[in-house]
Amino acid sequence: MIAVVNDGLCRGHGVCVGLCPEVFTLTEWGYAEAIDTPVPPEQAERVAEAIAACPEHAISAE
Repeated sequence: MIAVVNDGLCRGHGVCVGLCPEVFTLTEWGYAEAIDTPVPPEQAERVAEAIAACPEHAISAE
């Protein structure tokens, strides 16, 4: 699984970074981005939580 943040929807709330900093980070402009690697299996549940908790519904998984 790879986590994807839609740049057009993200408003930089940072909920995903708070829930799963191993997979998400904030850019220098304050918007979320996913680390460009497959999500480690031990982080899959936390990524699912981040997807569900995103206020802008900007995160998906492929």
